[in-house]
Amino acid sequence: MAPVSPDPHLRKSPRQERSRQMVDRIVEAGRTVLLEQGHERTTTNRVADEAGISPGSLYQYFPNKEAILAAVMDRYSRDVSEELAGLVAPPGRRDPVATLRATFHGLLDVLETHREFVRLVTEVLPRTQTGERTGEIERRVRDLVGAYLAFAPSTSRIAPAASAWILVRMVEHLSVQYVLESPEISRDQLVDEMVRLTIAHVAPAS
Repeated sequence: MAPVSPDPHLRKSPRQERSRQMVDRIVEAGRTVLLEQGHERTTTNRVADEAGISPGSLYQYFPNKEAILAAVMDRYSRDVSEELAGLVAPPGRRDPVATLRATFHGLLDVLETHREFVRLVTEVLPRTQTGERTGEIERRVRDLVGAYLAFAPSTSRIAPAASAWILVRMVEHLSVQYVLESPEISRDQLVDEMVRLTIAHVAPAS
């Protein structure tokens, strides 16, 4: 996993390799404590203990618990966002249905790989700490849906922006809840239904 980049939440930016490794170590410890203890029980002392350092060493870089959790979420968000960006179909791909199906499978792959992040932003952390991160994911999902609409422009009875909003929310909600809940429906069945719903939404009204 890539090392933590300079972050506005840090008390001081790590300039030497040793300092960067220390920040990375603290963030990894913060992730572990958050997942094992939950948001309310995560403290700077617990993070320092998990990292094998003193609280004083931790405070050299992070002023408080919220700054550590922000760095944890930034790392997850960056990784997920980059992977989702790679799913946007290249312009040469002309089969919109095949594009849509492959995109939905890719989206589920990414969300399942980062199930911990998905659970944190939807079930564990307060919305005030996840808003920017979930917003970035939503933008990536919008890009994915937009790539399909570029091949098959919407002919629904509502405005294109409203149509895209509905599709993005549908795709995002179904994908996230599938990953979190593991319902008794196969991946292929889910993707087939999402494709069917998307095509039906953009099809001309009968």
